[in-house]
Amino acid sequence: MDKTTKKHSRKINLIDKYMDIEKLLKEEARSLLEHRCNTIPKEKLHLPGSDFIDRVCAISDRSSRVLGSLQQIFDHGRLGMTGYLSILPVDQGVEHSAGASFAPNPDYFDSENILKLAIEGGCNAVASTLGVLGSVSRKYAHKIPFIVKLNHNELLSYPNRFDQIYFAQVEQAWNMGAVAVGATIYYGSPESDRQIQETSKIFQRAHELGMATILWCYLRNDAFKKDKDYSLSADLTGQANHLGVTMEADIIKQKQPTNNGGYLAIENFGKTSNLIYSKLTTEHPIDLTRYQVANCYMGRAGLINSGGASGEDDFSAAARTAVINKRAGGMGLISGRKAFQRPINDGVKLLQTIQDIYLDKTITVA
Repeated sequence: MDKTTKKHSRKINLIDKYMDIEKLLKEEARSLLEHRCNTIPKEKLHLPGSDFIDRVCAISDRSSRVLGSLQQIFDHGRLGMTGYLSILPVDQGVEHSAGASFAPNPDYFDSENILKLAIEGGCNAVASTLGVLGSVSRKYAHKIPFIVKLNHNELLSYPNRFDQIYFAQVEQAWNMGAVAVGATIYYGSPESDRQIQETSKIFQRAHELGMATILWCYLRNDAFKKDKDYSLSADLTGQANHLGVTMEADIIKQKQPTNNGGYLAIENFGKTSNLIYSKLTTEHPIDLTRYQVANCYMGRAGLINSGGASGEDDFSAAARTAVINKRAGGMGLISGRKAFQRPINDGVKLLQTIQDIYLDKTITVA
């Protein structure tokens, strides 16, 4: 095959992939793929790229060892060297119960299959509990970057409480060869003050040992639920992100916003500015997510959005979330249940569908 034929073949493949993505996005395809962002211009952002560590992270106070740990994550998997991330997270066995999480596909009661899915799926890293990763660490720690999720919401206690409790220590993650630790804070909850203080110390220790830090910046308070669930609003999730980067989280994990105006809907709560709603955001999901990126120091800390619960139309939902994240200036997706609650071949296909969106150069930052 000569060069002209190869070039023509690659062009056809790109067109075919673009058409596949359009089919997955359905009636939203044009709105999502052709949207122009007129709120915060992309030129103001520190966007993902193959040089992200050198261009953005290297001027920070992160040590050479932390930079090396981040680089290991960025260099691995199908998205290696692109600056984008595809991470498999499987810590649901604690919070959602192992039965509720793994009954749809009992293979994943075996921790090794979680690692196999991450590797076969071409992920940059796998995020899971101390127990899951520790049970197979000597076989896999050198094959895929480990992210140990240190705290969890445990729902076996009765009545149920909603709190993040530490199940593991930083040194345990370091000893098994992990390159990063993760933690969740329920911002807005009665326990958030304690969680912030605990996690701040954990992240400091992780950085001292040369590991990167990833923070699940979730909102949790029944008062946030009014006519809508404002724990998914752009203004409140954006502020949660800003608190996360204040604690020197290297990467922020956040649910994608579905609405806005949380500060306005909840009476006698916090402080906001009308400019957020009139100038810095619109109702378009890409613009709402861009506001989340802006609160991550304009992208100096990468924003990865969560994939959400599994359902009937997982491939379309995952593609939609990825397109919004990428076009908003985000750094990638961290998708678990959509992948592991199905046969491994389908799980691999779903993860690679997400990755294909970040590899597709025709899908650009809005």
